[in-house]
Amino acid sequence: MKSIRPLYDQHGVEGYYRDHAGAYENPHFPEIQTLLERNLPRLDTRQVLDFACGGGEVTQVLERLGVAELSGCDPFTYELYTRNTGRACARFSFEDVLKNGLPERYSTIICSFALHLCPLKQLYSLCWNLFEAAPLLLILTPHKRPELEALPGIQLLWEDVALTERGKRIRAKAYQLG
Repeated sequence: MKSIRPLYDQHGVEGYYRDHAGAYENPHFPEIQTLLERNLPRLDTRQVLDFACGGGEVTQVLERLGVAELSGCDPFTYELYTRNTGRACARFSFEDVLKNGLPERYSTIICSFALHLCPLKQLYSLCWNLFEAAPLLLILTPHKRPELEALPGIQLLWEDVALTERGKRIRAKAYQLG
């Protein structure tokens, strides 16, 4: 399983996706699936946004679990998302959400393997704008970061962990304002 992090470091996030967006594959798809399957009853799935959706891994799992109202957005992999899911994909970036928020409301926003890439000085504002669009934010991450519970006014509701074959922890962390 090849790590993407060294490629981010070498090319920058935008450079990496400019060159590899059509071939991106999340190497932790099995753990994403496990975490979503295990925690689906905890999520309000009436209207879900797959934010920074990559190739649509979250959307694909949720569709298999019977979730119908799904949207995706990613400024880099929107074509890949559409190819993999058959769904249209908005192109909102972190910067777009920081400047303008999101144009719709959702019951849950799921951000998989991306929010740790947001510069720390922008993280609180980005999260605030995401919470303006949804009461629940689920972060799937290969790190402890981001630790939104350290930000004022954001409450960690629950955390779950799935282990990779090599014993690495992949986390699901659910947050709300409070």
